[in-house]
Amino acid sequence: MKSLPEKTIERLSEYRRTLHRCLDEGKTHIFSHELAGMHNITAVQVRRDIMFIGYASQGRRGYDIRELIGVIAGIMDPSDVLNLAVVGYGNLGKAISSYLMNKRPKLKIVAVFDIDPKKIGATASAVDCFSVDRLREIITSRNINLALLTVPADAAQQMAKALVSSGIKGILNFTTVNLSVPDEIYLEEYDMITSLEKVAYFVKTAQRLSQLS
Repeated sequence: MKSLPEKTIERLSEYRRTLHRCLDEGKTHIFSHELAGMHNITAVQVRRDIMFIGYASQGRRGYDIRELIGVIAGIMDPSDVLNLAVVGYGNLGKAISSYLMNKRPKLKIVAVFDIDPKKIGATASAVDCFSVDRLREIITSRNINLALLTVPADAAQQMAKALVSSGIKGILNFTTVNLSVPDEIYLEEYDMITSLEKVAYFVKTAQRLSQLS
């Protein structure tokens, strides 16, 4: 199967979380317009995304939720467990590690790294914390392919370079620095400050418009 567009992958991940909630609520089938309404998009977009992965609704009953979850999992999840590492075990690193633990059986955090001697050697949620000096050793021995980067901004680029040279294939960047990595490394950057400022801007704009009306 050819690679899907990035936006489609993002929506499929969001659909799956919604579908799991629907299952928990006792729902067995769902229509495209229902799923669209839960994500503030059009039913046409939902149907297009699901057609991309080769699944079809069952006529009057809509999509079988459990089957659709399985199809999305088959498309998105790795065939074997993909090992992850969190680099930077401060407040954000700890929060992310705790949140992601056991969220997806095929995505497993197997190590965290830091420079603080008080954290190194500790075990949190069954995951060991190592010195960044052992980056290459641990990434190799534990077959780690993906790193979540939560270090201070001034250390981000240097740490990204160290991760790439240690064999990491993908980086999820939570720092405020736009990283430069080789083309073969998949990089996803999430800047919470930018997202927050965007929300604040539109709240401010809405307030101004309401005052003028």
